Amino acid sequence: MKTAGLLFASLLLCGSAVAAVPSSINNDDSCDVKVGPAATLLLPYFEVDMNGSSGQTTLFTITNVTRYPQVAHVTLWSDWAYPVLAFNLFLTGYDVQAINLADVFVRGTIAPPGGTSSTTNPGALSSPSGGNLRIPLDCVGGAGVLPASIAADLRRAFTLGIFTPSGARTCSAMGGTHANAIGYATIDVVANCTNLLPTDPAYYTTDLLFDNVLIGDYQQLGGSPAGTVAASAFDAAGNPMVHIRAVPEGGGAGANVPTGLPYTFYDRYTPSATRTIDRRQPLPSTFAVRYIQGGTGAFATNYTIWREGLTGAGASCASNINNNALAIGEFIRFDEHENPTAFFLNPNCAPCGPSAPTLPVDSSTNTASSVFPFLVGTDVGGWMYLNLNNGGAAAYSVTNHAGGTTTSAPTVFGTPRASQNWVTATMFGNAGGNRMTAEFDAASLGNGCTPAAPINGGSSFGPPIGPAGGVFVCPPGTTLTNGTTALCTGTNVNPNP
Repeated sequence: MKTAGLLFASLLLCGSAVAAVPSSINNDDSCDVKVGPAATLLLPYFEVDMNGSSGQTTLFTITNVTRYPQVAHVTLWSDWAYPVLAFNLFLTGYDVQAINLADVFVRGTIAPPGGTSSTTNPGALSSPSGGNLRIPLDCVGGAGVLPASIAADLRRAFTLGIFTPSGARTCSAMGGTHANAIGYATIDVVANCTNLLPTDPAYYTTDLLFDNVLIGDYQQLGGSPAGTVAASAFDAAGNPMVHIRAVPEGGGAGANVPTGLPYTFYDRYTPSATRTIDRRQPLPSTFAVRYIQGGTGAFATNYTIWREGLTGAGASCASNINNNALAIGEFIRFDEHENPTAFFLNPNCAPCGPSAPTLPVDSSTNTASSVFPFLVGTDVGGWMYLNLNNGGAAAYSVTNHAGGTTTSAPTVFGTPRASQNWVTATMFGNAGGNRMTAEFDAASLGNGCTPAAPINGGSSFGPPIGPAGGVFVCPPGTTLTNGTTALCTGTNVNPNP
């Protein structure tokens, strides 16, 4: 694999209707996110030891599963959703490229020393490097080396939350302060090797493509995850990246093709006149996920949570601080005896229960943290319900899930346009002298087309939590009752007909 010329993000001022469901039986015409070839890959969280002392770093790998060459545009974002660095990877047909973020942050290089293969000699089953007419050959290049000044700016941005690119105003509210570099990455299929960022509306009219051709995975190596102590260290964890498909796929950059999606992954950055131009699937807002917290092996669990920020294209740098403390709809913890404890936010009743904390766009938090409801009893395991809806923002194009869209922002939880989120769990501990780790995605209880979930409030009298389609699912037209009590009222019909 070979990398194209390195491209750096210039300072932007911190971010710059229900359509009919496609009449198709194509399995890709769905809001359900699966691990399959995609137009965008989301690395939901990375963490890199800036001193290189612990060896903690994040690796990610991108694979082109087609015979035609592709360009993957990588954007590194701060934990407050500020895009800092962009670079492009030229992938020949069936190519694979691994990136060690310690190379980027600590050593100031991209894919050293020069990629993994020659751009002029693709494999026997691959199309020639010029086989994709939508990609200019000037994208082909060698490994990138960060100038010392850019490398220093990058390190300050991801540890101190201060970004001062050459000749530009300082943005001092673009990320949190922490010893390690923390943030997330997006990898998009594009038509050009430019320095445009997803916060720039021009990115969608000139660069972004819609071919579902990339797969990817990541590994977190060494060290102690954020919010834990050194004794809770693990050796490594890995997981697929979030595979976000374009629906429908195909077409050139700037093609404004109708989609059945009510809004898209890049919704708050797309041009106001063409809000669904990117066609990438939106992500869910409610999740269910296991935890282990204690026991003989001192097992622990971290939840890594990515959230949709509030700022959109053209937002000021100062407004980016709003992405540091996003509201949360509801957290409910269940132990192994089904005992619930809850944190929730009810904007119509304050206070009326334990308040839900806030979280930034990107975080990794131990389940023993006060961010989550306390653990009752002596059980060391259970599961949590996470409603991560942040309440909405003016930057969102808000669907009413009843035909058409509105431009006004939701003002309370429970309005139809839920914010987008992703959750993974990392379980780790010691067993017989062996350090064991497992990482996996949380189960989503709806998808990006599901209306916002109501707040249960930790009450048996509140609206029941559960799958978005209901509990006891009946075939269409079926009724099951016990006397006058309906036993089968759920449905697996998409709530966005």
